[in-house]
Amino acid sequence: MELANEYELTLVGKFRKTVWSKFLKGIKDYELIKPNDKIAVCISGGKDSMLMAMCMKRLQRYSKIPFEVEYIVMDPGYNPENRRRIEENAAKLEIPIHIFETNIFNAVYKIEMNPCYLCARMRRGYLYKTAQDMGCNKIALGHHFDDVIETILMGMIYGSQVQTMMPKLHSEHFEGMELIRPLYMVREDDIIHWCRHNGLEFIQCACRFTESVHMSGDGIGESKRQEVKMLLKELRAKNPAVDKNIFRSVENVNLQTIISYHLGDEYHHFLDSYDEGRSVRGTVAEPQKGSDGDE
Repeated sequence: MELANEYELTLVGKFRKTVWSKFLKGIKDYELIKPNDKIAVCISGGKDSMLMAMCMKRLQRYSKIPFEVEYIVMDPGYNPENRRRIEENAAKLEIPIHIFETNIFNAVYKIEMNPCYLCARMRRGYLYKTAQDMGCNKIALGHHFDDVIETILMGMIYGSQVQTMMPKLHSEHFEGMELIRPLYMVREDDIIHWCRHNGLEFIQCACRFTESVHMSGDGIGESKRQEVKMLLKELRAKNPAVDKNIFRSVENVNLQTIISYHLGDEYHHFLDSYDEGRSVRGTVAEPQKGSDGDE
């Protein structure tokens, strides 16, 4: 008990500014928790979800907003070593986990087209269903600020679209259920620093596709997301504010400068109202010389 308290106390001590305050900011700014919520905190066994569980554990104890928490772990087919490490870390941090088993890894292992996408969809469905059966109205996932930035760039570079990872979402398939991301404002480096400071080691990516290949330092391996991580690293060397700028770009979208966009199934193109809105569009500032690559 004493050691677990020390892990938790570092959140509001040494890491108050970098982790705890940003965790609270995300909760408050995006209204992630409402009175009488029952939240299933989904733990994969990695650093992000374990830290999220610690933050949620402390918040529930001291929050003025009453809410309940269940800590759930889905075993999609982990090898015995990873399963054991998850259980040991949960015990060390005094997180009362509920483990349930699925056979997802075996189900998608031989699928050639987009196995990771299918795996993620299946895992999300099992988490929603289990949480709903436990009486929860929300599931909490451990995505952090860097995940958000990488998703924005990946959508532009590889998906030809402007999109972001939202701080919360209503489920389309599980009525009354909602997904929240409590670590939305927390940086990955600060999560890593918290782990190292406390001497904690968590599992990285534990799926069948990555266990047999060389793992990178962040546990992602060779992937499109890893490529984007490396690109961001290069950009930060030239502009330390690049992450904040990318994030703010999806908070400050000017629809008058967008060629087309859609809201659900409703599609809009700038030509649809171009002539009617000439007087308004005429007030839009032209790009500065050289901003689009021209001299």
